[in-house]
Amino acid sequence: MTDIVILPGIGGSGELHWQTRWEKSDPRYRRFQPTDWNQPELKDWISALDRAVGAASKPPLLVAHSLACLLVAHWQQVSTAPVAGAFLVAVPNPEAQTFPVEAASFADPPLSELRFPSLIIASTNDPYGTIEYARGRASQWGSDIVEVGRLGHINEASRLEDWRQGKALLTAFAAGVANSTIRR
Repeated sequence: MTDIVILPGIGGSGELHWQTRWEKSDPRYRRFQPTDWNQPELKDWISALDRAVGAASKPPLLVAHSLACLLVAHWQQVSTAPVAGAFLVAVPNPEAQTFPVEAASFADPPLSELRFPSLIIASTNDPYGTIEYARGRASQWGSDIVEVGRLGHINEASRLEDWRQGKALLTAFAAGVANSTIRR
């Protein structure tokens, strides 16, 4: 598998979050570093993602959670940096009442197809984005989608620990991306 850039959402994914656990378990995982996890600014986060992708030895896989899923959609329109694909977990709806006001600069994500393979992982009871919203985004972005049942926002509160199901989905996605690159 290739290098992996971990893209947490607002707050930065704490110690019990599956992203942090994955990052600590494998040296290929590197976390991008925006200036502020709690007061996110889209331009700053785009710059941080550009730096993280640029630091990879070959096009990395992006593993985004929540707000970072919207970041990926915005970033891919303004950057030409190559990535292998994007694994997008718990895409939030910026028009929902639950969307954090401090993340307003991430609203209005592009509706066009992403320029690289992508997979959306969606929970049927996510308080930040309905399953219908996730299906709509998958259709617009040209993403495949896997519905994983009732896992809430697929975060620390979901008590997933190492989230083995997610790791298996990422491994399968990475293998599919590698195979499609080989066939080209």
